[in-house]
Amino acid sequence: MGVLKALNLTLLILFPIAWFAPLLRAGILPLFSLNEISIMSGLRSLWQSDPILALLVTALAIFAPYAKTIALTLVQFGLFTTRALPTLTWLGKLAMADIFLISLYIVIVKGIGIGRVETAWGLWLFTFCVLLSLAVSIFTSRLLNATKLD
Repeated sequence: MGVLKALNLTLLILFPIAWFAPLLRAGILPLFSLNEISIMSGLRSLWQSDPILALLVTALAIFAPYAKTIALTLVQFGLFTTRALPTLTWLGKLAMADIFLISLYIVIVKGIGIGRVETAWGLWLFTFCVLLSLAVSIFTSRLLNATKLD
């Protein structure tokens, strides 16, 4: 359980880094320089143009994964009930929806062929965080359920 706790606490640091890290570089024409887009810079633009979509992305990219990580930390340290584990798994799946949205945007922009889009290290970091969070949740749940059975 100690390794799972350490990994989960690490996620509390890595998620905010991933929110500000460049997810992709995009430009209109191949001749011009590419602009780096992060979750935060994308949200800032979305709040100005489409507040409903911005609210959805904020919930999926920031609140769902971080709330899940905090709640799982509380469960791991015995400060929160283990009955919350199914809800935490559900929150992890919501965070995966954000990875899907980002991937969909990349495919659409590349498919149109007007601009140029390159993935950046922040996309890999954010994906890693979401997948690690899902794995920590699954293994914590299994470990706690096995402990209850003993």
